[in-house]
Amino acid sequence: MKNDECIAHRGRPREFCVDEALASALGVFWSKGYEGASLTDLTEAMGITRPSLYAAFGNKEALFRKALDLYEREKLDYIGEAMDAPTAREVAERLLRGGLENQTNPCGPRGCLGVISSVACGAEAESIRQEVLARGSFAKKALVDRMERARAEGDLPADVDVNGLTAYLLAILQGMAVQAGAGASRAELERLIDTSLMVWPSK
Repeated sequence: MKNDECIAHRGRPREFCVDEALASALGVFWSKGYEGASLTDLTEAMGITRPSLYAAFGNKEALFRKALDLYEREKLDYIGEAMDAPTAREVAERLLRGGLENQTNPCGPRGCLGVISSVACGAEAESIRQEVLARGSFAKKALVDRMERARAEGDLPADVDVNGLTAYLLAILQGMAVQAGAGASRAELERLIDTSLMVWPSK
């Protein structure tokens, strides 16, 4: 399916743009989570009927996966950019500040879609939860590899626990997402970032 494809659907004279509909679906999933987003919520936000949703995207689970792809492309690009920072501390700072921008952007819901969806607990959402966790594991491995490289280059102390340091950094990111979703102010989250970086291991 081409990104700019528009689909005409029975019963409605106008066409709808797949990209625009998917962006609308992402907004619903991001604000309500997978379980909280009903088909009615989705179709109303997307401006289409259920048959049109099924024809264009498949079922709700398939729609969420496509929305998650879009989220990663458009909202998480800061992660790859952070990995290119020259030092491990700068990697950490870029990740945290990139997360802050994503989680508090006034143009979208607060918090993190991945964190919201990873805590889904219903039987219907188990495959979605596993999907989100699996995608997160790729990002975690990339970060571990980057920190191992920093240790090998002497940028981190030789005795630093790379896995523990990575887990710490991801825990801060996830905690920020939860707090942002609960209404924490930007200033409060910036203080959290500053405090976290103060305890970063030095050579």
